[in-house]
Amino acid sequence: MHIVAERDDGLRILRIDKLAEAEPWLPAFAGAYQEIWSEPPYNERFSSEEASAVLQRALRITDNITLLAVRESGVVGGFAMAYPVSAKPDVVREIRGLLPIDRTYYFAELGVMLQYRRSGLGNQLIALRVELLDDQRYDHIIMRTSAQKNATYEMYKKMGFDDTGVYMEVPARRNDGSFRTDRRLFMAKVVER
Repeated sequence: MHIVAERDDGLRILRIDKLAEAEPWLPAFAGAYQEIWSEPPYNERFSSEEASAVLQRALRITDNITLLAVRESGVVGGFAMAYPVSAKPDVVREIRGLLPIDRTYYFAELGVMLQYRRSGLGNQLIALRVELLDDQRYDHIIMRTSAQKNATYEMYKKMGFDDTGVYMEVPARRNDGSFRTDRRLFMAKVVER
């Protein structure tokens, strides 16, 4: 684990490389993950164990980039995870033929707590993942966002991601306890060397 950025608002952005390094942050991460994804447009419900497992799974993937924006007090203000798209078979099925699978990196998770939104943290977490990926091995980045064109969509557009016109239905448990799908849009970016 090492600090990749220190912000004026007191958040430090840590790159977590091992499960053991994530242990102290798991409860705060799980709480942040649950809160962020319970909000519109996703309205998803996760248990603490399910949320913690997201971070643990990402750290088990070779060549992952896992970032936590944290305060000394133990608060997690945001997070970002990325790894080779080959580690995400459901995404590979949707984008095969669109991008070269072996040269594509998947931006899997990006979440920013409400109090840190509009502070540049989301942009910074995206930029850091782009900066940290191995551009000798990966030419393309793919990610998915809500099909509703909202502020997140606009943020990615401003950062050079293009709307692919490819969608995916994602099943999840919703806040009301039901299981439903929602539509996600894939956005892609060519990695500049």
